[in-house]
Amino acid sequence: MEQISNEIGVGYSDRDINAILEAIGRDPRPYTRHFSQGEDFFLKLENEFAVPHFPIHHDVRRAEPSAEYLGALSKVLDQVAGLAPQALKDLTYFFDPAEILRPCFYKLYRIEDSSYLYLLRVDLAMKGSDSTVVHRGTNDTTAMFRSRTLFLENTVIPLSDVLRDEDGRVKAFRVRQTISQTWIGEFGRGYFQQGIWMDLDLTRFFSRLFLPVGRRTYPFYPFLCKYKTVCESVIDLSPEGRTTTMPSLHRAIGFLLPAMEAIQSEMRHGGFTEDMRIFRDLKARVPEAWYAPWEGIHVESYLNESEMKEFRIED
Repeated sequence: MEQISNEIGVGYSDRDINAILEAIGRDPRPYTRHFSQGEDFFLKLENEFAVPHFPIHHDVRRAEPSAEYLGALSKVLDQVAGLAPQALKDLTYFFDPAEILRPCFYKLYRIEDSSYLYLLRVDLAMKGSDSTVVHRGTNDTTAMFRSRTLFLENTVIPLSDVLRDEDGRVKAFRVRQTISQTWIGEFGRGYFQQGIWMDLDLTRFFSRLFLPVGRRTYPFYPFLCKYKTVCESVIDLSPEGRTTTMPSLHRAIGFLLPAMEAIQSEMRHGGFTEDMRIFRDLKARVPEAWYAPWEGIHVESYLNESEMKEFRIED
């Protein structure tokens, strides 16, 4: 049963930062796509970019960032727009007061009568093995550093509504909830009590369902369980790549929705395996043509300069 879920609030949006995004041209720049050993997605750029000091402290009740924060963010985006323009092209910035080192960028898409949100978060926290410290941080500011690795999180999210203020400005995205509940219990006692969730198992279910038989793309999962719905991770970050991704999520949701209660019911009795009855039944019904976007995806593992395992994505 489909339900209305949570909302993604759109906070302050800065005119000067959006001007940087609007000025990005059409010519792409080369980069490679990777996952860290901890499964975090990043781009390896052809040259370094510098991240200045950012203020650490921010009152989450304050909807607007400081001028100091906006100035630092503008400096970073100026560089990233030159090194990976296709990743930021056609996007709009907004400020999330709860995660000030992960600025948000978005674009809305529509297919038939359905709306989709492309949400990109850029991670500006320093990663020790991938960064060179220029100036140390303090109790109030982050370190200034240089790096060629740009950590990102991108997700396509189905929406039930886009809420706007009296002037027509977007103030929130209401997520289209297609999964009733991903919490299935707890284990442990007292301080050691932990929740049991099936988000990861559902992510594996959705991704394996629409990947060609035998194809393994770990740690890249094309289809995700997030926000209590079915989302998709984009591998081609360009405007053209985002646009061609939307139909695959649209048809996946239409395919899964009638079976979603049965999927959740069977999943509550154990983790995901390809031997699950509901998985086998659905897999047999997936049209062969739906595998085409993933036929060329290849994930290669390797050791980086610090002898840490990483993964490179090729297509």
